[in-house]
Order: sequence, then C-alpha cells, then structure tokens
Amino acid sequence: MTAILAINLEKDPFPDITNLFAIKNGNLKKSNYFAQRKNRNFGIKMGLLKYKIRKMRKFVVLVAAVLCFTQCKAQIKGVVENADRASVQEHISTDTPTTVAPKPIFANLPIVTGAQRTKEYLPLLTNKRVALVVNQTSIIDKTHLVDSLLSLHVNIVKIFGPEHGFRGNADAGAHIDNGKDPKTGLPVISLYGDNKKPTAEQLKDIDLLIFDIQDVGARFYTYISTLHYVMEAAAENEKQVIVLDRPNPNGHYVDGPVLHPENASFVGMDKIPVVHGLTVAEYAQMLNGEKWLKNGVQCNLVAIQCLNYDHQKPYAPPIPPSPNLRDLQAIYLYPSLCLFEGTPISVGRGTDFPFKVFGHPTLNKYPFSFTPSPKPGANNPLLNGQRCYGVSFAEKTPEELRNTGFTLKYLIEVYQQFPTKVAFFNNFFTNLIGNTETKNQIIGGLTEEMIRKSWQEDLEAYKVIRRKYLLYPE
Repeated sequence: MTAILAINLEKDPFPDITNLFAIKNGNLKKSNYFAQRKNRNFGIKMGLLKYKIRKMRKFVVLVAAVLCFTQCKAQIKGVVENADRASVQEHISTDTPTTVAPKPIFANLPIVTGAQRTKEYLPLLTNKRVALVVNQTSIIDKTHLVDSLLSLHVNIVKIFGPEHGFRGNADAGAHIDNGKDPKTGLPVISLYGDNKKPTAEQLKDIDLLIFDIQDVGARFYTYISTLHYVMEAAAENEKQVIVLDRPNPNGHYVDGPVLHPENASFVGMDKIPVVHGLTVAEYAQMLNGEKWLKNGVQCNLVAIQCLNYDHQKPYAPPIPPSPNLRDLQAIYLYPSLCLFEGTPISVGRGTDFPFKVFGHPTLNKYPFSFTPSPKPGANNPLLNGQRCYGVSFAEKTPEELRNTGFTLKYLIEVYQQFPTKVAFFNNFFTNLIGNTETKNQIIGGLTEEMIRKSWQEDLEAYKVIRRKYLLYPE
C-alpha cells in the first residue's frame, strides 16, 4: 500500500489527499488510516511529501503572480490609450500658443476633430461673447457647430463667412453680401470681396473668435488667407482666437515653389510652398511664431488639436470643403490642376467632375471630351457650352492620386500642345504659382526636373521652419 501511494504521489502531488491528511496551521497530521499502520519509512515519505507540497505552492503562487501582472499591464495600457491628456490653460501666452495635446496615435482609432472635443473648449466660452468663422464643413458629427454651441447655451453674437459663403454654395470669387442666417437669426458677415479682414467695428462687441473650417493643404485655397486676416485683426483688437483643428487631406507631403513676397495676394499671402503640409492649427502657430501678421503682431491663440491623427493618416472630409472639391480624387488633384486656372484651360467647372479633368476645344488630339454648362457652384463656367478635349482622372483611385502628389507634368504637356502660346498664361497664374520664374521656365522649354531644382533650396528651408510648428507626428 505504501508503494502504491508513493507512486501516485510521484505522478500527481495532489491526489484526493483530504482522505489521507488533515492540514492544520500549515502542518500535516496523520489520518486514522496511517495511524493504524506502522511503517518505518513513513517519516521519510512524509518529509518528501511536505517538500513536494511546498514546491507546488511556490509554483502556484508564481503562476498567479504572472497572470495578475499580465492582466494589470493590459488594463493599464487600455487606460493610457483611452485617456485624454489634453488640458487648456486659462492664461494664454501670445509668444507660445497654447495647444491641447493629443493622446497616442493608433491607426485603428477614428480621428476626432477639434470641434468634437467640446469639453476642452467650452470652459473658455463661459460668459464670453463669441463670433464664429465657419462654413458648411464646421460640423460636430452631423450637426453644424453653430447649432451645437447654441444648444449648449454659448453666447454666439455673429458669424463670419469665408469664400463660398457661410453655407458654402457660392461660386469661387463670387461677391457675397452680409445678411442673417435664416435658421438662427444670427448676423452673417462676409469675409470675402472688399471685406476680407474683420474691422474693429465688427469686433467691438465680441470677446473671442472661433475658427473651424476644413482646409485641403494648398496655398491658393483661400481659407488659410482668411485665417491670416482673422488672426491679424484679433491681435490688433486684443481678441482671442480659438482654432478647432481638422486633418489636412494633403498633409502627408510638402512640395512646390515657395511664394515670393512680391507676388503675394489673397491666393497666397505667406512664404509657404504650394503644398504646405500643415493643418490650420499648425499654420496658425506658424503665422504667430514667424511673425508673419502685419507689423509682427501676435495673436492670443488657442489650438484644440485632433486626436488619433498623424500626417500620414488618410482623411476624407465628411463634407465637401467647397462646391467644386467634392471628393478625395479632386482634393488630391487640386494642387496640380488649379494652376490651369491661370490659363485658358478648363478644369471641369460646370461638369459633374470638377478638378478631375482638364481640357480645351483646341486639344483635339485627346479622345476624352466634356462640355461645361452652368451648375451650382459654377454659374458661368469657363468655356461654357464649348466642347473641350482633354484628360480625365475620374477612373483613378484616390490611392493612386494620393501617391502622385503635386506635379507640373500636365501643365507643361498642355502648354507644348497649345496653339497660341502667347495667350496661354495670364496674370493670375503668377499669383497661383507665387513667382514669375516658373512661367518663364516653362516657356523656355525646361523640364519639370530642371524646374524643381530651382525651387528646392527654398523648399528645404521651409521644411525646417515647418517642423517647429507640427502638432502631430509626420
């Protein structure tokens, strides 16, 4: 019997030992079973059994500790990943703009825009008279920012609307009158046409401005020019600006010639390249930090950052940022095709695929054709009613176009085929490209590679400046 017991204990340290032992205060005591049988080897076997039990207890404790550590580590990691570390300070320095830092970026987490983070900026609006610089892209989920803030009892005094208007349905360059928002009754002041910069009179009855507009990352997309003027006016009139940041769909790269100051205009106000690679909040910080506002003034600036965003993360704006940029294909093509707006070439305004095609009646070597006609956002399109021959990118995937980036290829190719070269470039082209050299280089027959080399030094210098103001990983 002793031999059988010893074998079983070797195989399994925990048989049904409740029938064999009584454990009290950590000591093993003989059961009646052993008490009835004298065995000279009992003491040795009991010692062996005690040793094995102690060893097994240590093993069980070790396994439990490892499991507990693993579970705690996973819980802590989850808390860290979901914690919003952002905070907003009440006192805002004009030398170093306050920002709300994002939590760690993970590719599988949805992007959260600055506007959605109401708990971060609502405390700044308490007992303040607020003006909004917004358009149709200024939404929280599916609700406009104006409606959201009114429901939260924010004292909105007025609305400023950029190019294309507060509702975003006006033609490019169209004059927009001041008026009232029919839904809320709030006064709407146009920041386009003759009144691009808020006046002291328009700012006297407010305490701060909120800027929340979707940008697409091109210098000549005028919403960042509106931001420049808003910050400048706010600085001059001692008003605070809160920028609710949104991702830049073209923020994954930087390219093109840097603007020459003598060619500055509303389609290019600052020394940045065609594709600047910044969000609006990063751009706002650059305007302040580089003292590009008039007379070097600096704005009292708060930037509410996005969460779960980095510059390589693709982003499709949920609302078209303007009437003729309706999807990601057009947004990716925009930096390259917009240069045609300084020429006689149509980019598809007045069609169902604006900024996804280009063409002209004289380019009949191309098989693709389209005919512009009046449409919402293009009431009087270039080459209205004329059949244009050219190229369509409508079949290209967004991924293909994203990887193509900015190029002069299409511009150079069309110039070489255009029959009346002296009439190809107009004065607006210089404003768009931001210099006079590129036009002359194309006229002179230089290749894109040669032209790129001429702007590379300025572009590299800009990249160094840009890094100082990045709020998100590259």
